[in-house]
Amino acid sequence: MYHQRIGGATYSFDGLVELLAKATPRRSGDELAGCAAESDAERAAAQWALAEVPLRTFLEYPVVPYETDEVTRLILDTHDRVAFQAISHLTVGGLRDWLLGVAATAEAGRTLAAVSPGLTPEMVAAVSKLMRNQDLIAVAKAVEVRAGFRTTVGLPGTLATRLQPNHPTDDPRGIAAAVLDGLLLGCGDAVIGINPATDSPRATADLLHLLDEVRQRFDIPTQSCVLSHVTTTMRLIEAGAPVDLVFQSIAGTEGANSGFGVNISLLREANEAGRSLRRGTVGDNVMYLETGQGSALSAGAHLGTGGRPVDQQTLETRAYAVARELNPLLVNTVVGFIGPEYLYDGKQIIRAGLEDHCCGKLLGLPMGVDVCYTNHAEADQDDMDNLLTLLGAAGCAFVIAVPGADDVMLGYQSLAYHDALYARKVLGLRPAPEFAAWLERLGMMGTDGRVLPVPPLSSPLRGLASAS
Repeated sequence: MYHQRIGGATYSFDGLVELLAKATPRRSGDELAGCAAESDAERAAAQWALAEVPLRTFLEYPVVPYETDEVTRLILDTHDRVAFQAISHLTVGGLRDWLLGVAATAEAGRTLAAVSPGLTPEMVAAVSKLMRNQDLIAVAKAVEVRAGFRTTVGLPGTLATRLQPNHPTDDPRGIAAAVLDGLLLGCGDAVIGINPATDSPRATADLLHLLDEVRQRFDIPTQSCVLSHVTTTMRLIEAGAPVDLVFQSIAGTEGANSGFGVNISLLREANEAGRSLRRGTVGDNVMYLETGQGSALSAGAHLGTGGRPVDQQTLETRAYAVARELNPLLVNTVVGFIGPEYLYDGKQIIRAGLEDHCCGKLLGLPMGVDVCYTNHAEADQDDMDNLLTLLGAAGCAFVIAVPGADDVMLGYQSLAYHDALYARKVLGLRPAPEFAAWLERLGMMGTDGRVLPVPPLSSPLRGLASAS
Protein backbone atom coordinates (compact mmCIF):
# COMPACT_ATOMS: atom_id res chain seq x y z
CA MET A 1 0.00 0.00 0.00
CA TYR A 2 1.30 3.44 -0.96
CA HIS A 3 0.14 6.66 0.73
CA GLN A 4 0.61 10.31 -0.22
CA ARG A 5 -0.72 13.42 1.45
CA ILE A 6 -1.44 16.37 -0.84
CA GLY A 7 -3.69 19.40 -0.54
CA GLY A 8 -4.86 18.46 2.94
CA ALA A 9 -6.01 14.97 1.85
CA THR A 10 -4.33 11.59 2.06
CA TYR A 11 -4.51 9.29 -0.98
CA SER A 12 -3.87 5.56 -0.80
CA PHE A 13 -2.90 3.22 -3.64
CA ASP A 14 -3.26 -0.53 -3.28
CA GLY A 15 -0.05 -1.80 -4.83
CA LEU A 16 2.24 -0.97 -7.73
CA VAL A 17 -0.30 -1.68 -10.47
CA GLU A 18 -2.79 0.84 -9.12
CA LEU A 19 -0.07 3.39 -8.39
CA LEU A 20 1.23 3.26 -11.97
CA ALA A 21 -2.26 3.62 -13.37
CA LYS A 22 -3.24 6.54 -11.15
CA ALA A 23 0.04 8.34 -11.93
CA THR A 24 -0.56 8.23 -15.69
CA PRO A 25 -1.47 11.47 -17.49
CA ARG A 26 -5.15 11.46 -18.32
CA ARG A 27 -6.35 9.29 -21.20
CA SER A 28 -9.66 7.82 -22.18
CA GLY A 29 -8.46 4.21 -22.33
CA ASP A 30 -7.56 4.12 -18.66
CA GLU A 31 -10.91 5.70 -17.82
CA LEU A 32 -12.60 3.00 -19.90
CA ALA A 33 -10.65 0.34 -18.01
CA GLY A 34 -11.60 1.87 -14.66
CA CYS A 35 -8.04 2.40 -13.48
CA ALA A 36 -7.49 6.14 -14.08
CA ALA A 37 -7.10 8.75 -11.38
CA GLU A 38 -10.44 10.30 -10.45
CA SER A 39 -9.03 13.83 -10.16
CA ASP A 40 -5.95 15.86 -10.95
CA ALA A 41 -5.19 15.91 -7.23
CA GLU A 42 -5.22 12.13 -7.03
CA ARG A 43 -3.02 11.94 -10.14
CA ALA A 44 -0.51 14.36 -8.61
CA ALA A 45 -0.50 12.38 -5.35
CA ALA A 46 0.18 9.17 -7.27
CA GLN A 47 3.05 10.80 -9.14
CA TRP A 48 4.59 12.02 -5.89
CA ALA A 49 4.29 8.53 -4.43
CA LEU A 50 5.63 6.87 -7.58
CA ALA A 51 8.68 9.14 -7.54
CA GLU A 52 9.73 7.58 -4.22
CA VAL A 53 9.51 3.96 -5.40
CA PRO A 54 12.96 2.29 -5.67
CA LEU A 55 13.75 0.86 -9.09
CA ARG A 56 14.47 -2.52 -7.48
CA THR A 57 10.78 -2.76 -6.62
CA PHE A 58 9.95 -3.46 -10.26
CA LEU A 59 12.16 -6.54 -10.17
CA GLU A 60 10.53 -7.82 -6.99
CA TYR A 61 6.87 -7.11 -7.73
CA PRO A 62 5.92 -7.85 -11.36
CA VAL A 63 3.05 -5.80 -12.76
CA VAL A 64 1.77 -8.89 -14.60
CA PRO A 65 2.30 -12.26 -12.86
CA TYR A 66 5.48 -14.14 -13.78
CA GLU A 67 3.77 -17.53 -13.57
CA THR A 68 1.06 -16.77 -16.12
CA ASP A 69 2.66 -14.38 -18.58
CA GLU A 70 5.59 -15.11 -20.91
CA VAL A 71 6.25 -11.42 -21.52
CA THR A 72 6.92 -10.96 -17.80
CA ARG A 73 9.18 -14.00 -17.85
CA LEU A 74 11.07 -12.57 -20.82
CA ILE A 75 11.51 -9.23 -19.05
CA LEU A 76 12.82 -10.68 -15.81
CA ASP A 77 14.79 -13.63 -17.19
CA THR A 78 16.74 -11.48 -19.65
CA HIS A 79 17.28 -8.51 -17.34
CA ASP A 80 20.92 -7.40 -17.38
CA ARG A 81 21.78 -6.94 -13.72
CA VAL A 82 25.31 -5.79 -14.50
CA ALA A 83 24.02 -2.89 -16.59
CA PHE A 84 21.44 -2.17 -13.89
CA GLN A 85 24.12 -1.63 -11.23
CA ALA A 86 24.78 1.91 -12.42
CA ILE A 87 21.24 2.99 -11.52
CA SER A 88 20.17 0.33 -9.01
CA HIS A 89 20.32 2.78 -6.09
CA LEU A 90 17.82 5.17 -7.68
CA THR A 91 14.12 5.73 -7.17
CA VAL A 92 11.80 6.47 -10.09
CA GLY A 93 12.15 10.18 -9.41
CA GLY A 94 15.90 9.78 -9.12
CA LEU A 95 15.97 8.04 -12.49
CA ARG A 96 14.18 11.01 -14.05
CA ASP A 97 16.76 13.41 -12.65
CA TRP A 98 19.60 11.11 -13.74
CA LEU A 99 18.26 10.78 -17.29
CA LEU A 100 17.87 14.53 -17.69
CA GLY A 101 21.35 15.10 -16.31
CA VAL A 102 22.91 12.56 -18.67
CA ALA A 103 20.94 13.94 -21.62
CA ALA A 104 22.72 17.27 -21.15
CA THR A 105 26.21 15.75 -21.50
CA ALA A 106 28.37 15.08 -24.54
CA GLU A 107 28.57 11.36 -23.67
CA ALA A 108 24.80 10.90 -23.37
CA GLY A 109 24.45 8.38 -26.20
CA ARG A 110 27.15 6.07 -24.90
CA THR A 111 26.00 6.31 -21.27
CA LEU A 112 22.35 5.60 -22.07
CA ALA A 113 23.23 2.72 -24.40
CA ALA A 114 25.24 1.08 -21.60
CA VAL A 115 22.36 1.35 -19.11
CA SER A 116 19.57 0.36 -21.52
CA PRO A 117 19.82 -3.44 -21.00
CA GLY A 118 19.38 -2.86 -17.27
CA LEU A 119 16.10 -1.01 -17.69
CA THR A 120 12.84 -2.92 -17.60
CA PRO A 121 9.75 -1.66 -19.42
CA GLU A 122 7.99 -0.99 -16.13
CA MET A 123 10.88 1.20 -14.92
CA VAL A 124 10.81 3.15 -18.17
CA ALA A 125 7.02 3.49 -18.18
CA ALA A 126 7.12 4.69 -14.56
CA VAL A 127 9.72 7.39 -15.16
CA SER A 128 7.92 8.64 -18.26
CA LYS A 129 4.83 9.32 -16.11
CA LEU A 130 6.88 11.87 -14.15
CA MET A 131 8.14 13.65 -17.25
CA ARG A 132 6.86 16.74 -18.99
CA ASN A 133 6.70 16.62 -22.77
CA GLN A 134 9.97 18.52 -23.01
CA ASP A 135 11.63 15.93 -20.74
CA LEU A 136 10.47 13.13 -23.05
CA ILE A 137 11.89 15.01 -26.04
CA ALA A 138 15.22 15.84 -24.40
CA VAL A 139 15.87 12.29 -23.19
CA ALA A 140 14.76 10.66 -26.45
CA LYS A 141 16.99 13.01 -28.44
CA ALA A 142 19.99 11.93 -26.37
CA VAL A 143 19.47 8.22 -27.10
CA GLU A 144 21.06 6.84 -30.28
CA VAL A 145 19.68 3.60 -31.72
CA ARG A 146 20.43 2.50 -35.25
CA ALA A 147 19.56 -0.55 -37.34
CA GLY A 148 20.11 -1.55 -40.94
CA PHE A 149 18.99 -3.70 -43.85
CA ARG A 150 19.53 -1.91 -47.19
CA THR A 151 19.33 1.48 -45.52
CA THR A 152 20.43 2.59 -42.08
CA VAL A 153 17.73 4.04 -39.83
CA GLY A 154 18.16 5.92 -36.58
CA LEU A 155 21.31 7.85 -37.44
CA PRO A 156 21.56 11.30 -35.81
CA GLY A 157 20.39 14.03 -38.15
CA THR A 158 18.12 11.79 -40.20
CA LEU A 159 14.38 11.23 -40.43
CA ALA A 160 13.32 8.22 -42.51
CA THR A 161 9.84 7.43 -43.79
CA ARG A 162 7.70 4.43 -44.44
CA LEU A 163 6.05 4.92 -47.82
CA GLN A 164 2.58 3.39 -47.32
CA PRO A 165 0.87 2.91 -50.72
CA ASN A 166 -2.24 1.12 -49.48
CA HIS A 167 -5.11 0.46 -51.89
CA PRO A 168 -8.62 -0.79 -50.98
CA THR A 169 -8.47 -3.55 -53.64
CA ASP A 170 -4.68 -4.03 -53.82
CA ASP A 171 -4.81 -2.77 -57.40
CA PRO A 172 -1.23 -2.87 -58.80
CA ARG A 173 -1.66 0.34 -60.82
CA GLY A 174 -2.99 2.24 -57.82
CA ILE A 175 -0.17 0.97 -55.64
CA ALA A 176 2.46 1.79 -58.29
CA ALA A 177 1.09 5.33 -58.60
CA ALA A 178 1.26 5.82 -54.83
CA VAL A 179 4.81 4.43 -54.75
CA LEU A 180 5.89 6.81 -57.50
CA ASP A 181 4.28 9.75 -55.70
CA GLY A 182 6.20 8.93 -52.53
CA LEU A 183 9.54 8.33 -54.23
CA LEU A 184 9.33 11.63 -56.09
CA LEU A 185 8.87 13.35 -52.72
CA GLY A 186 11.87 11.60 -51.19
CA CYS A 187 9.94 9.06 -49.12
CA GLY A 188 10.47 5.33 -48.68
CA ASP A 189 13.89 5.06 -47.07
CA ALA A 190 12.65 3.17 -43.99
CA VAL A 191 10.45 0.80 -45.99
CA ILE A 192 7.89 0.67 -48.77
CA GLY A 193 5.19 -1.15 -46.82
CA ILE A 194 1.71 -2.19 -47.90
CA ASN A 195 -1.16 -3.14 -45.61
CA PRO A 196 -2.86 -5.74 -47.83
CA ALA A 197 -6.62 -5.70 -48.24
CA THR A 198 -6.64 -9.46 -47.53
CA ASP A 199 -4.27 -11.89 -45.88
CA SER A 200 -4.36 -14.24 -48.87
CA PRO A 201 -0.92 -15.80 -49.41
CA ARG A 202 -1.29 -15.48 -53.17
CA ALA A 203 -2.27 -11.80 -53.00
CA THR A 204 0.56 -11.15 -50.56
CA ALA A 205 3.04 -12.86 -52.86
CA ASP A 206 1.83 -10.79 -55.82
CA LEU A 207 2.39 -7.58 -53.87
CA LEU A 208 5.85 -8.71 -52.75
CA HIS A 209 6.85 -9.40 -56.35
CA LEU A 210 5.47 -6.01 -57.43
CA LEU A 211 7.49 -4.09 -54.86
CA ASP A 212 10.63 -6.12 -55.46
CA GLU A 213 10.39 -5.56 -59.21
CA VAL A 214 10.12 -1.80 -58.68
CA ARG A 215 13.04 -1.83 -56.25
CA GLN A 216 15.31 -3.80 -58.55
CA ARG A 217 14.28 -2.00 -61.73
CA PHE A 218 15.27 1.38 -60.32
CA ASP A 219 18.04 0.11 -58.03
CA ILE A 220 16.39 1.68 -54.98
CA PRO A 221 18.32 1.17 -51.74
CA THR A 222 15.36 0.40 -49.51
CA GLN A 223 13.37 -2.57 -48.24
CA SER A 224 9.83 -3.68 -48.94
CA CYS A 225 7.23 -5.30 -46.74
CA VAL A 226 3.69 -6.56 -47.11
CA LEU A 227 2.16 -6.42 -43.65
CA SER A 228 0.50 -9.83 -43.61
CA HIS A 229 0.39 -12.08 -40.57
CA VAL A 230 3.75 -13.49 -39.61
CA THR A 231 2.66 -17.06 -40.39
CA THR A 232 1.69 -16.03 -43.93
CA THR A 233 5.09 -14.43 -44.43
CA MET A 234 6.89 -17.49 -43.11
CA ARG A 235 5.06 -19.70 -45.59
CA LEU A 236 6.00 -17.33 -48.38
CA ILE A 237 9.65 -17.43 -47.31
CA GLU A 238 9.53 -21.22 -47.64
CA ALA A 239 7.94 -20.80 -51.09
CA GLY A 240 10.76 -18.54 -52.27
CA ALA A 241 8.93 -15.21 -52.33
CA PRO A 242 11.13 -12.06 -52.24
CA VAL A 243 10.62 -11.23 -48.55
CA ASP A 244 12.74 -8.41 -47.13
CA LEU A 245 11.10 -7.69 -43.77
CA VAL A 246 8.89 -9.85 -41.57
CA PHE A 247 6.01 -7.90 -40.07
CA GLN A 248 3.87 -8.49 -37.00
CA SER A 249 1.74 -6.50 -34.57
CA ILE A 250 2.73 -7.19 -30.97
CA ALA A 251 1.48 -6.28 -27.50
CA GLY A 252 2.60 -6.26 -23.88
CA THR A 253 0.90 -9.34 -22.45
CA GLU A 254 0.82 -13.00 -23.40
CA GLY A 255 -2.96 -12.83 -23.73
CA ALA A 256 -2.90 -9.87 -26.11
CA ASN A 257 -0.23 -11.51 -28.26
CA SER A 258 -2.33 -14.67 -28.35
CA GLY A 259 -5.12 -12.50 -29.73
CA PHE A 260 -2.73 -11.55 -32.54
CA GLY A 261 -2.04 -15.24 -33.10
CA VAL A 262 1.60 -15.12 -31.99
CA ASN A 263 3.91 -15.95 -29.13
CA ILE A 264 7.56 -15.20 -28.46
CA SER A 265 8.77 -18.55 -29.77
CA LEU A 266 6.97 -18.05 -33.09
CA LEU A 267 8.40 -14.54 -33.44
CA ARG A 268 11.92 -15.82 -32.83
CA GLU A 269 11.39 -18.45 -35.50
CA ALA A 270 10.15 -15.82 -37.94
CA ASN A 271 13.18 -13.65 -37.22
CA GLU A 272 15.52 -16.52 -38.05
CA ALA A 273 13.57 -17.33 -41.21
CA GLY A 274 13.87 -13.77 -42.43
CA ARG A 275 17.57 -13.59 -41.67
CA SER A 276 18.22 -16.88 -43.44
CA LEU A 277 17.45 -15.18 -46.79
CA ARG A 278 20.42 -12.80 -46.34
CA ARG A 279 18.85 -10.11 -48.53
CA GLY A 280 20.24 -7.15 -46.58
CA THR A 281 23.29 -5.18 -47.67
CA VAL A 282 24.16 -2.91 -44.73
CA GLY A 283 22.64 -5.01 -41.94
CA ASP A 284 20.57 -8.06 -41.04
CA ASN A 285 17.74 -6.52 -39.01
CA VAL A 286 14.66 -8.06 -40.64
CA MET A 287 11.72 -7.58 -38.27
CA TYR A 288 9.13 -4.82 -38.61
CA LEU A 289 6.92 -4.57 -35.52
CA GLU A 290 3.91 -2.38 -34.78
CA THR A 291 2.38 -1.54 -31.42
CA GLY A 292 -0.17 0.91 -30.04
CA GLN A 293 -1.55 1.98 -26.69
CA GLY A 294 -4.84 0.23 -25.98
CA SER A 295 -4.24 -3.02 -27.87
CA ALA A 296 -4.20 -5.17 -24.73
CA LEU A 297 -7.30 -3.45 -23.36
CA SER A 298 -9.17 -3.92 -26.63
CA ALA A 299 -8.31 -7.63 -26.48
CA GLY A 300 -9.47 -7.93 -22.85
CA ALA A 301 -5.91 -8.97 -21.92
CA HIS A 302 -4.96 -6.02 -19.73
CA LEU A 303 -5.27 -7.41 -16.21
CA GLY A 304 -2.22 -7.63 -13.99
CA THR A 305 -1.23 -8.76 -10.52
CA GLY A 306 -4.24 -9.11 -8.24
CA GLY A 307 -6.59 -8.95 -11.19
CA ARG A 308 -6.22 -5.19 -11.40
CA PRO A 309 -6.28 -3.44 -14.80
CA VAL A 310 -2.84 -2.26 -15.89
CA ASP A 311 -2.72 1.17 -17.52
CA GLN A 312 -2.35 1.10 -21.28
CA GLN A 313 0.93 3.00 -21.42
CA THR A 314 2.69 0.51 -19.11
CA LEU A 315 1.36 -2.36 -21.22
CA GLU A 316 2.51 -0.59 -24.38
CA THR A 317 6.02 -0.26 -22.98
CA ARG A 318 6.04 -3.97 -22.10
CA ALA A 319 5.51 -4.68 -25.81
CA TYR A 320 8.92 -3.12 -26.40
CA ALA A 321 10.49 -5.96 -24.41
CA VAL A 322 9.15 -8.37 -27.03
CA ALA A 323 10.50 -6.10 -29.77
CA ARG A 324 13.90 -5.80 -28.10
CA GLU A 325 14.24 -9.58 -28.10
CA LEU A 326 14.00 -9.61 -31.92
CA ASN A 327 16.56 -6.91 -32.85
CA PRO A 328 14.18 -5.30 -35.35
CA LEU A 329 14.87 -2.88 -38.17
CA LEU A 330 11.70 -0.92 -37.45
CA VAL A 331 9.28 -0.52 -34.56
CA ASN A 332 6.48 1.98 -34.59
CA THR A 333 3.55 2.83 -32.41
CA VAL A 334 0.42 3.50 -34.45
CA VAL A 335 -0.36 6.11 -31.90
CA GLY A 336 -3.89 7.29 -32.68
CA PHE A 337 -5.11 4.42 -34.81
CA ILE A 338 -7.32 2.50 -32.39
CA GLY A 339 -9.58 5.46 -31.72
CA PRO A 340 -10.85 7.97 -29.14
CA GLU A 341 -11.92 5.20 -26.77
CA TYR A 342 -8.20 4.88 -25.96
CA LEU A 343 -6.71 8.30 -26.85
CA TYR A 344 -9.56 10.80 -26.93
CA ASP A 345 -8.14 13.93 -28.51
CA GLY A 346 -5.10 15.60 -30.00
CA LYS A 347 -3.60 16.37 -26.58
CA GLN A 348 -3.73 12.72 -25.51
CA ILE A 349 -2.40 11.51 -28.88
CA ILE A 350 0.54 13.91 -28.77
CA ARG A 351 1.41 12.92 -25.22
CA ALA A 352 1.17 9.20 -26.01
CA GLY A 353 3.31 9.56 -29.10
CA LEU A 354 6.08 11.27 -27.16
CA GLU A 355 5.86 8.69 -24.36
CA ASP A 356 6.01 5.72 -26.72
CA HIS A 357 8.91 7.16 -28.68
CA CYS A 358 10.97 7.98 -25.60
CA CYS A 359 10.27 4.66 -23.87
CA GLY A 360 11.07 2.67 -27.00
CA LYS A 361 14.39 4.41 -27.51
CA LEU A 362 15.37 4.01 -23.86
CA LEU A 363 14.81 0.28 -24.28
CA GLY A 364 17.14 0.21 -27.28
CA LEU A 365 14.71 0.24 -30.21
CA PRO A 366 14.90 2.07 -33.56
CA MET A 367 11.62 3.76 -32.79
CA GLY A 368 9.20 5.34 -35.22
CA VAL A 369 5.66 6.68 -34.95
CA ASP A 370 2.62 6.59 -37.18
CA VAL A 371 1.44 10.13 -36.50
CA CYS A 372 -2.25 9.50 -36.99
CA TYR A 373 -5.84 9.73 -35.79
CA THR A 374 -9.20 8.28 -36.67
CA ASN A 375 -11.96 10.42 -38.12
CA HIS A 376 -14.11 10.20 -34.98
CA ALA A 377 -11.35 11.40 -32.64
CA GLU A 378 -11.24 14.96 -31.33
CA ALA A 379 -8.09 15.69 -33.34
CA ASP A 380 -7.11 17.27 -36.64
CA GLN A 381 -4.12 17.71 -38.91
CA ASP A 382 -2.79 20.63 -36.88
CA ASP A 383 -2.34 18.21 -33.99
CA MET A 384 -0.43 15.88 -36.30
CA ASP A 385 1.77 18.76 -37.47
CA ASN A 386 2.59 19.47 -33.84
CA LEU A 387 3.41 15.85 -33.03
CA LEU A 388 5.52 15.43 -36.18
CA THR A 389 7.56 18.51 -35.31
CA LEU A 390 8.07 17.39 -31.71
CA LEU A 391 9.09 13.89 -32.80
CA GLY A 392 11.53 15.29 -35.33
CA ALA A 393 13.11 17.36 -32.57
CA ALA A 394 13.23 14.24 -30.38
CA GLY A 395 15.25 12.22 -32.90
CA CYS A 396 12.50 9.92 -34.15
CA ALA A 397 13.89 7.25 -36.49
CA PHE A 398 11.01 7.30 -38.97
CA VAL A 399 7.41 8.28 -39.57
CA ILE A 400 4.71 6.89 -41.85
CA ALA A 401 3.40 8.79 -44.86
CA VAL A 402 0.49 8.09 -47.20
CA PRO A 403 -0.85 9.90 -50.28
CA GLY A 404 -2.58 13.09 -49.20
CA ALA A 405 -2.43 12.10 -45.50
CA ASP A 406 -5.57 9.98 -46.04
CA ASP A 407 -5.27 6.19 -45.99
CA VAL A 408 -8.13 5.18 -48.28
CA MET A 409 -7.81 1.49 -47.36
CA LEU A 410 -7.51 1.62 -43.57
CA GLY A 411 -9.73 4.69 -43.25
CA TYR A 412 -7.64 6.89 -40.97
CA GLN A 413 -5.59 10.09 -41.21
CA SER A 414 -1.81 10.01 -41.12
CA LEU A 415 0.96 12.16 -42.63
CA ALA A 416 1.33 13.09 -46.27
CA TYR A 417 4.56 12.61 -48.20
CA HIS A 418 5.23 16.34 -48.24
CA ASP A 419 4.97 16.47 -44.44
CA ALA A 420 8.27 14.61 -44.26
CA LEU A 421 9.84 17.25 -46.52
CA TYR A 422 8.58 19.95 -44.15
CA ALA A 423 10.07 18.23 -41.09
CA ARG A 424 13.41 17.60 -42.77
CA LYS A 425 13.67 21.18 -43.99
CA VAL A 426 12.62 22.93 -40.80
CA LEU A 427 14.65 20.69 -38.49
CA GLY A 428 17.69 20.25 -40.72
CA LEU A 429 17.25 16.50 -41.19
CA ARG A 430 18.05 14.23 -44.14
CA PRO A 431 16.87 10.84 -45.41
CA ALA A 432 18.81 7.67 -44.61
CA PRO A 433 22.27 8.09 -46.18
CA GLU A 434 21.99 5.24 -48.70
CA PHE A 435 18.64 6.55 -49.92
CA ALA A 436 19.85 10.15 -49.99
CA ALA A 437 22.78 9.09 -52.18
CA TRP A 438 20.33 7.40 -54.58
CA LEU A 439 18.19 10.54 -54.79
CA GLU A 440 21.27 12.64 -55.50
CA ARG A 441 22.53 10.17 -58.10
CA LEU A 442 19.23 10.44 -59.99
CA GLY A 443 19.27 14.21 -59.78
CA MET A 444 16.20 14.23 -57.54
CA MET A 445 17.82 15.87 -54.53
CA GLY A 446 20.22 18.77 -54.32
CA THR A 447 23.40 18.78 -52.28
CA ASP A 448 21.57 20.90 -49.71
CA GLY A 449 19.17 18.00 -49.06
CA ARG A 450 16.22 19.64 -50.83
CA VAL A 451 14.12 17.30 -52.95
CA LEU A 452 13.72 18.89 -56.37
CA PRO A 453 10.15 19.66 -57.50
CA VAL A 454 10.51 17.93 -60.91
CA PRO A 455 12.74 14.92 -61.61
CA PRO A 456 15.12 15.39 -64.55
CA LEU A 457 14.12 14.05 -67.96
CA SER A 458 16.80 11.39 -67.61
CA SER A 459 15.32 10.04 -64.37
CA PRO A 460 14.27 6.37 -64.73
CA LEU A 461 11.33 7.12 -62.46
CA ARG A 462 9.62 8.76 -65.41
CA GLY A 463 9.29 5.22 -66.74
CA LEU A 464 7.42 4.19 -63.63
CA ALA A 465 5.19 7.23 -64.04
CA SER A 466 4.13 6.16 -67.52
CA ALA A 467 3.68 2.54 -66.43
CA SER A 468 1.38 3.49 -63.57
